[in-house]
Amino acid sequence: MGTTNKNNSTLTLSKKEMQDYGYRVVDAIVEHFETLNNKPPVALATRKEMDELLQEPVPEEGKDANEVLSFVVEQVLKQNNILSHPKAYAFVPGPSNYISVMADTLATGFNIFSGGWSMSPAASELELVTINWLLKLYGFPVKKGGGIFTSGGSMANLTALVTARRFKCGDDFSKAIIYLSDQAHSSNIKAIRICGFRKEQIRIIPTDMDFKLSLNKLKNAIAKDRLEGNKPFCMIASAGTTNTGTVDPLNDMAEICKNEDLWFHVDGAYGAAAILSKKGKLFLKGIERADSLTIDPHKWLYQPYEIGCLLVKNHSWLSATFQEKPEYLRDIEGNPSEINFYDFGMQLTRRFRALKFYMSVKTYGLGSFRKAIEYNLDLAEKTEGILRKSPYWEVISPATLAIINFRFNPIIPSLSEKQLDFINQGIVKKITKARKAILATTVLQEKVVLRMCLINPRTTLEDIEDTLKDCQDYAEDIITSL
Repeated sequence: MGTTNKNNSTLTLSKKEMQDYGYRVVDAIVEHFETLNNKPPVALATRKEMDELLQEPVPEEGKDANEVLSFVVEQVLKQNNILSHPKAYAFVPGPSNYISVMADTLATGFNIFSGGWSMSPAASELELVTINWLLKLYGFPVKKGGGIFTSGGSMANLTALVTARRFKCGDDFSKAIIYLSDQAHSSNIKAIRICGFRKEQIRIIPTDMDFKLSLNKLKNAIAKDRLEGNKPFCMIASAGTTNTGTVDPLNDMAEICKNEDLWFHVDGAYGAAAILSKKGKLFLKGIERADSLTIDPHKWLYQPYEIGCLLVKNHSWLSATFQEKPEYLRDIEGNPSEINFYDFGMQLTRRFRALKFYMSVKTYGLGSFRKAIEYNLDLAEKTEGILRKSPYWEVISPATLAIINFRFNPIIPSLSEKQLDFINQGIVKKITKARKAILATTVLQEKVVLRMCLINPRTTLEDIEDTLKDCQDYAEDIITSL
């Protein structure tokens, strides 16, 4: 390009300029994919450092496009954690895949409005096609069922709860009660509050030693609420908790919901994708009985951010909850069979999220996704085996849906619980400071533990062994300073 883009009021580039610029962008993305294994996964920067690097007044005059691009690639994109790195173990990593990245580029480049049929019939049809793939995968009725792609699991959970509130409570939900476990994802609490429920309307049900919701305590809570004149209306189950990967007893909970006339929502944002594997399908038995189900393709279905999904047993539940008919949309309402996805959720303007899921599945085939998930499950089990054979590590929560929790607890020397908590927290601080791995702690059974989420199909056992060796070395350094 080579020229400063001043007074370009049409916001355009020439064909040659667009091509050259596009090649540079693609080259940067390809270079990232090709070299990320060799890069430190952790980015460390203070607010002061970022302010000094990036804060500036809004520019009135433009700069050379290549100069701006180079600055962004070198100074912005590289100042973030690499969540697709094979040594990214914390929270829920984002492995992504190149085909979906390019699909997102196409969807953005063509600026597809994926809200209504008349504006985007092909985009709407592809969302129907891919939603139907998922309905079938989870045992939901394809003809009657429905769903919508969302920004992520948080919005999917919110959409589900707004729908449940309408159909179980109507306009008066002042005495409505909702139940979820102490291991449920925090997005559910946010959604409950956004829906207008008070703190007193939320029942946090304790989990057992396996971190599954206690059925007896759930039944007791429902019975007590009915005796007190409250209206139980919804139960949220976890299909793969963020902490441990644990799946609540879905079949038993579905039966309780059926008998008590409760809406049964399953938050499978993390673990529901495991249904593609034989092991995962056993864990998720009963998921097909949910009234609504959240899944998150940008987690364990290897999509780039953002794409979440909500599935429901009856698509009319969504349209009856969210459909509005303002005057300015009167010309684009079509045949009832031509679905407008803006009637299925909160967003009117929606990006074409379905394209990346569609293109990646069409390109790689569902079998490739299935093998990747099976590999992740096996990798977590092998990691557990290594930990159990070591005199330095204690498994706190066994490998479940590719998540494992453990802590440094050597046979010799003997250390107090307080010291062990300090050491394990210190391990994460040291490995983060060294930028060797993205690792974090959580708290289980009142113990500070290390947690690995192993959903990257490019993470190897060698990567994990290297990380465990680093963690052990850091722990021994901390012990010498006690």
